[in-house]
Amino acid sequence: MLSLLWLIPTLPAAGFVLLVLLDRRLGRAGAAWIGAGSVGLSAVVALLVCGSFIASPPAGDAYRQVLWTWMDVAGFAPAIGFYLDAVSVVWVLVITCVGFLIHLYSTEHMEHDEGFTRFFIYMNLFVASMLVLVLADNLLLLYLGWEGVGLCSYLLISFWQRDPQNVYSGRKAFIVTRVGDTALIAGLFLLFTQLGTLDIQPLLHAAEETWASGSLVAVAAALLILGGAVGKSAQVPLQTWLPDAMAGPSPVSALIHAATMVTAGVYLIARTNILFDLAPDARLIVAIVGTATLLIAGFSALVQHDLKRALAYSTISQIGYMFLALGVADWEAGVFHFMTHAFFKALLFLGAGVIIEALADEHDIFKMGGLRRELPAVFWTFTIGAAALAALPFVTNGFYSKDLIIAASLGSVDGSVWLYVGSLVGAFLTALYSFRLVWLVFFGHRRTEVTRRPRWRQLVPLWVLAVFSIVAGFVWMPVWLGGFNALQKLLDTALPEVEWSASLGHFAESAGAALITIAVVLGGIGISYLLWMPWRQGTHALAASPAVRPLAAFWLGGWGFDWLYERIFVRPVKWFAHWARHDLVDYVVGGIAWLNVAGWRTLSAGQTGRLRAYVAVAGFGLVLVLAVVVLR
Repeated sequence: MLSLLWLIPTLPAAGFVLLVLLDRRLGRAGAAWIGAGSVGLSAVVALLVCGSFIASPPAGDAYRQVLWTWMDVAGFAPAIGFYLDAVSVVWVLVITCVGFLIHLYSTEHMEHDEGFTRFFIYMNLFVASMLVLVLADNLLLLYLGWEGVGLCSYLLISFWQRDPQNVYSGRKAFIVTRVGDTALIAGLFLLFTQLGTLDIQPLLHAAEETWASGSLVAVAAALLILGGAVGKSAQVPLQTWLPDAMAGPSPVSALIHAATMVTAGVYLIARTNILFDLAPDARLIVAIVGTATLLIAGFSALVQHDLKRALAYSTISQIGYMFLALGVADWEAGVFHFMTHAFFKALLFLGAGVIIEALADEHDIFKMGGLRRELPAVFWTFTIGAAALAALPFVTNGFYSKDLIIAASLGSVDGSVWLYVGSLVGAFLTALYSFRLVWLVFFGHRRTEVTRRPRWRQLVPLWVLAVFSIVAGFVWMPVWLGGFNALQKLLDTALPEVEWSASLGHFAESAGAALITIAVVLGGIGISYLLWMPWRQGTHALAASPAVRPLAAFWLGGWGFDWLYERIFVRPVKWFAHWARHDLVDYVVGGIAWLNVAGWRTLSAGQTGRLRAYVAVAGFGLVLVLAVVVLR
């Protein structure tokens, strides 16, 4: 069964090719069958392959499949090959299964859009690229998938291209992530020149053999990889593109900007964990970046008016938790939170898409309200997603993964009280803004009429994701709740276990520490209820008061990062481009064009239409040629 691994990325790629070739000959039904069907088949193959991997692990707990040699230049011979281990199993299952549910949802959500087939072309290409990224057995092939998802992100954010703002948002995402991509490609050059390979497993082994802990080269390589991860995963200081990426359709937000693409940076760091173990200073920066991001994004989510932008900031914040876990060397907790987050965040974005569509494209949560009875299925599923995001104790998957990260931020050997406090404040903010959305959107007075209700192709993905937003947490239970840890045992085969501190480790893993987390979460939900239910008018008045309004505006604008970057980077580049619009190169190129035009005019002057002149010129040329031959 493992030999079918190559089919997992090939099927959505084949769907992409068929959609491109048959574009104008396909109806909407045909495009839907190919677009969603190819990803569905990929999910079936992924379940079979990954199920076989888990049931009968191959030798070394990893399977490598080489299809062909990509190139062979001076001993550099990267392969088109795939590598399956516990880490890639988790990512592959999430990408294909959640991806299929989102494709199914899209067949209804986008059914009246004039770019229906084009939408599935981009979505299939994205899924194929993301699968290549997480299955690649070398960093060059990984980078191919990395750039593929970046391209698809641009195309899908700016999908509704008749609105210039959408195109601007897509361009912004492409340029900002390009900063991180540049750091990543520099890191790949550094790794190859120092270690002589880009094959991931031999490279990591060579790094362990070659570099001592704290080596400057190891730190530089880890920081460059971190730069790529920060860009793709929208972490401080390159987080500004993700809120604007909500310009794309809601299924795009669910698939690319919540469940999969923005976690590519998390995958990259987890995959190269040995490099970060060799560079503890770089790993500390990962933890600091994650903590700062989860707090900055949490405060911003608290004041957003646009439903999807609030969810976008929550995505940035939750990926901050994943970075925090990686930074304190709890690699497995970071992967666990990726999995749980994919379910509940895809659910929230798909639910938001139904709400916005039902209210005739209304995004403002303050113009919603009273939808609990109008859209009951959406209310229950969205509330389950919000509860998982808030880490409602015991019954949601988000609680178990987030509690692991919070415990590790204190109890691991790389943890600290400051990281722990930051993670708890972030958990409080998350509970506050998650249920703020529930109270404002579904309770109170109805402010906008419902014009459309979802059908089964939208409802089925919502209910399935809602179920996983509950049960997916039970694959890794804490010791004080029985300690069932099937996912941990699987990840132990590919990732190092977290090393607990002798002084705080026992407390961090105990029920006492979990009770603190539970109290913080429940306190956040309770205060959220008071602020936006019985005290709603007072809360709005306080937010509009002169003392609070500037701070709220600061958070609403993303802490001024866009304002700062506009003045430091964008305006100087625009000014230079305007100043240099007639530079020397333009004169050289213009001179070449002028010479071509002058030559054309000179030659065309001889085209008089007079036969005698043509014969005379031909005769003169013949005499000239004969004279050269005779006199030579």
